[in-house]
Amino acid sequence: MTTTPTLQIDNLSVNFAGRQGPIPAVREVSLRVAGAESIGVVGESGSGKTQLFMAAMGLLAGNATASGSVRFEGQELLGASAPVLNRFRGSRLSMVFQDPMTSLTPHLRIGAQLAEVLLHHRDATRTAAWSAARDMLRRVRIADPAHCLQQYPHQLSGGMRQRVMIAMSLLCNPALVIADEPTTALDVTVQVQILDLLRSLRSEFGMALILVSHDLTVVARVADRILVMYAGRVVEASPAAELWRAPQHHYSAELLKCAPSLSGPLLARLPTLAGQAPRPEEVAAGCAFAPRCAAATEKCRRELPELRGSATRQVACHYPVSP
Repeated sequence: MTTTPTLQIDNLSVNFAGRQGPIPAVREVSLRVAGAESIGVVGESGSGKTQLFMAAMGLLAGNATASGSVRFEGQELLGASAPVLNRFRGSRLSMVFQDPMTSLTPHLRIGAQLAEVLLHHRDATRTAAWSAARDMLRRVRIADPAHCLQQYPHQLSGGMRQRVMIAMSLLCNPALVIADEPTTALDVTVQVQILDLLRSLRSEFGMALILVSHDLTVVARVADRILVMYAGRVVEASPAAELWRAPQHHYSAELLKCAPSLSGPLLARLPTLAGQAPRPEEVAAGCAFAPRCAAATEKCRRELPELRGSATRQVACHYPVSP
């Protein structure tokens, strides 16, 4: 018997309207997220990570169009009406956005913003909603949740605001939480706390988790499986441990080289990835990474490599990295 994936995306493409024609941001991406699975999606800025999931949530900008399929718990979401989307968003399907300061309403107390989720999705009374909000703040390890409920966003640190956003995403016990760069602009020690919190809450709630980041070391701490994106496409999909041990795409290998190591020379410069990712409208016909790849040949510049491999591991490269 085949179990329906919590999230199933098939051949999803996102294009933005430009003066010279459509600008592709996401190019025929497919992925599956099983119940309680943790997926990491990694890539440089502009790789299409955020737009992929904004499309899945029905939150694209007005000048963007999406094609393909996005099914959540068997329900098609792409092109669905607002009432259909709102039955899932914030309830069964939640998203933690990149910047918690701009995601929280500055003139409303934290308690009012958290309670609104339950008032809207669960028809809770105001007293019950505030009580549940206080309990959820405690579960995301805010020391004085009753006091936090009375505060405004500007009175909280970046780490506390991020905990509030995580609490908000969990209030309705969702099946899937998408965390988009949840550690951006946080101190390293706070980043570790947030990642450990997400990992423990995933276990406590039994939810699936998608962690979006530009940092492989961040997603490797939480994810069971990692998708690497470049120029709007998935170029490698692999179990996290196998990707960390032996990446197959040259882009993945270069990203891993840039990760800091405690065992290396203290005064050594960190490696950097040469060149720049192409603008979406400038992606060539072949492999988009070819201009930055030392192993590229004329075939790479001419032919687009398909994502191929086994059921658990795929790579889009004509000449994968040798183990």
